[in-house]
Amino acid sequence: MTGARVNDIEFVAGVSETLAEEYRKAKRYVDEVPTQSLLHVRSFAHRLTTLLAAQALVTFEGPNLYDHIEQLNQQRLIDVRITRALHRIRADGNRGAHPEKYHLEQAQLQQLARKAIRDLLKLVELVYPLLRRQDAPAYQFDEFDAMGGRELCFRAVMEDDSEAQYLLGMSFKSQALMARQQEQALQPEENVPKQQAIPYLAKAAYWFSQAAAHDSRAKFEHGVALLHGYVGAADVAAGQQLIRDAAEAGVVDAMALLGYFYLVGSGDITADIAQAEKYLTAAAAQEHAEAMANLGVLYYKQGDLAAAYHNIAQAAKSGYPHAQYHLSLMLARGEGCQQDLSASEQWLAEAAEQGQLDAMLARAQHMLNQEQAFGSDMSQAESYLRQVIRYGHSVPAMIELAIALTDGSLGRIDVVEAAAWLKLARGRANEHEQQVLQPLWQSLAQQVARVLALSKDKAEQRSLRRAQELLADQS
Repeated sequence: MTGARVNDIEFVAGVSETLAEEYRKAKRYVDEVPTQSLLHVRSFAHRLTTLLAAQALVTFEGPNLYDHIEQLNQQRLIDVRITRALHRIRADGNRGAHPEKYHLEQAQLQQLARKAIRDLLKLVELVYPLLRRQDAPAYQFDEFDAMGGRELCFRAVMEDDSEAQYLLGMSFKSQALMARQQEQALQPEENVPKQQAIPYLAKAAYWFSQAAAHDSRAKFEHGVALLHGYVGAADVAAGQQLIRDAAEAGVVDAMALLGYFYLVGSGDITADIAQAEKYLTAAAAQEHAEAMANLGVLYYKQGDLAAAYHNIAQAAKSGYPHAQYHLSLMLARGEGCQQDLSASEQWLAEAAEQGQLDAMLARAQHMLNQEQAFGSDMSQAESYLRQVIRYGHSVPAMIELAIALTDGSLGRIDVVEAAAWLKLARGRANEHEQQVLQPLWQSLAQQVARVLALSKDKAEQRSLRRAQELLADQS
């Protein structure tokens, strides 16, 4: 029919049916299982880079998506816009694996998944002329299907569909982990309901147990549920056996976790470096970022810094924030690599941007205390400190924020809030931190007393007296 527009799925299928299938799944689960949606988004990017490479008869040097994108860019097979779009989608997809590590709530995760779907379509518009040798056709976006969740539940309950049961379990698990993170956050001014994670964990455990006999991924998750006691007491032996079975069945998450157990020794599993290397290597070969990072730790402990650097760098390029932070440290020290302070700071900034708490604290300290710090932004420094306090309960961050609030680094002085943070820090500090706190405490008390003696402003006097009360209270 002349002038008729295709819909968004048909538009993607015009490039590749394989891409269209990944797109359908990503769109289908965007609200009910946004973690799964984002994993399909990442898989979409993988498949797209493979198509672009195949058309140019290019062979990738490894499995890492970051490297695939950079190789295509360096060989000028894609332009800057496509490169940036692919990296943005790669980063969003990474958040689907461990949303709790990015301090996301369910609504934020859904919003991220929805944005990623739109970004996929914009990317297809950009690559369409490269893959089809013609301009992209006009298309219309069909809104997200509100029945997707009901369909998933129907399949799980009425059809006993193991994939649907697994996906429901994953949905409840991600909600539980994010709820637990919020419960454990330091939120002195908010009334956050506790124990919200418990019913989510129970539902997750139920659906994993239902699907475990027919789905190896569910078997792995069922093992994790038993190991951590999602419902009642933990059963470590049974949980680890299911994880081992899933690993032998080729479940990459199971191989990565079993490798970690062998690395550190856990439960009924005795530390065994050879076995750890076997399973971590197998998982890393399938681009499991956490496995790459732990493989790097294994080599680091053995003193093989070059191998440690290689694996941690691969994990960092895959978007794993903890690896990005540790790569920053290795670059700063020149461990297994040429020392590169500029690259170190860039990876530190990347890790901080993705919510890695140690990196956020270090970036804030650099911005506040180094005149030539990379990308200095005082409002960003303050935001980082507050997040590190909220999610990490960090005494050094409390001290740093208190100092910044008293010396004007943040563009204002607030001795009341500074005193409140020092008081909270004092109640949580270890012996070394107490030694750091004491002179700061005394200095602020003296500063408040001097200003109060000179102040003629009633409102300022009230604030200063409140600060004095906080600093006088030794409890």
